[in-house]
Amino acid sequence: MVGYDPEARCVSTVEAAAAGSASGLVTRVLISPLDVLKIRFQLQIEQLSSRNPTAKYHSILQAVQRIFREEGLGAFWKGHVPAQFLSVGYGAVQFMAFESLTELVHNVTSYSARGSFVHLVCGGLAACTATVAVQPVDTLRTRFAAQGEPKIYPNLRHAVVTMYQTEGPRTFYRGLTPTLIAIFPYAGLQFFFYNILQQFSEWVIPAEGKKGGNIKNLVCGSCAGVISKTLTYPLDVVKKRLQVGGFEHARAAFGQVRTYRGFLDCMRQIMREEGSGGFFKGLSPSLLKAALSTGLVFFWYELFCSLLCALKSPDSTGRKEG
Repeated sequence: MVGYDPEARCVSTVEAAAAGSASGLVTRVLISPLDVLKIRFQLQIEQLSSRNPTAKYHSILQAVQRIFREEGLGAFWKGHVPAQFLSVGYGAVQFMAFESLTELVHNVTSYSARGSFVHLVCGGLAACTATVAVQPVDTLRTRFAAQGEPKIYPNLRHAVVTMYQTEGPRTFYRGLTPTLIAIFPYAGLQFFFYNILQQFSEWVIPAEGKKGGNIKNLVCGSCAGVISKTLTYPLDVVKKRLQVGGFEHARAAFGQVRTYRGFLDCMRQIMREEGSGGFFKGLSPSLLKAALSTGLVFFWYELFCSLLCALKSPDSTGRKEG
């Protein structure tokens, strides 16, 4: 169902966008706590270890307990409103672009629209398109998730106005360079491995045993998410560090803060002060998030597309008329 299939085409580009939005919305509600943990870990300069007395967060369990004790349950959904705008907008643009690009490949080239390499390239391009469209919202989401108590930004409107007046319009695109560098291989590999795993499952599972299609989509998506996230994770850390530039005063309660002059300077400082392990801070919650979010996004997208196809089928129309 993911990608253009001339033999089973029943979802339009607009319907693909709607299914992508819905899948993003549902998934975001479920994985928001892991996203907050990941961002807090990525932004911490100190080593993530209980042996470091200056480190605010040591592990997933300790971080969960401390955030709950200091900020309450709602802290795990900090930045949820901009995050939902991000998920809904990103899901719509990504899947709409992906369906359009794979259809274009089918119509103007000799490549199969169902090929893994085609999914790699089209998935990466679709993600870049979606990223540029929603980058301002991603920056807002990161800042809301990063701030402690008392809050610097009490609401979304205040954050937009304050950031625009004090830092200018370019601040909404902080971290765009590493984001685009990371998102092409990350999303491309997601679609690539999802396609390969789907083909592998069809080869392994006999035809009479293919009833659990939705569970298969969830498992294939989760595995694809873990593999692609691990391969591209360092760039995500750099992106998060750059997105909170100019926001250092709100980070004081969390430990040391740093100012980075750009992408390469950020990488140099992380390597010099934190070592290679600094590029993998927050990997554990990030992999949990990647497994859940990618699996759920493909699961819900395939499910919503199937429902749309079922609603348009002659059998469904016949039942309604009857």
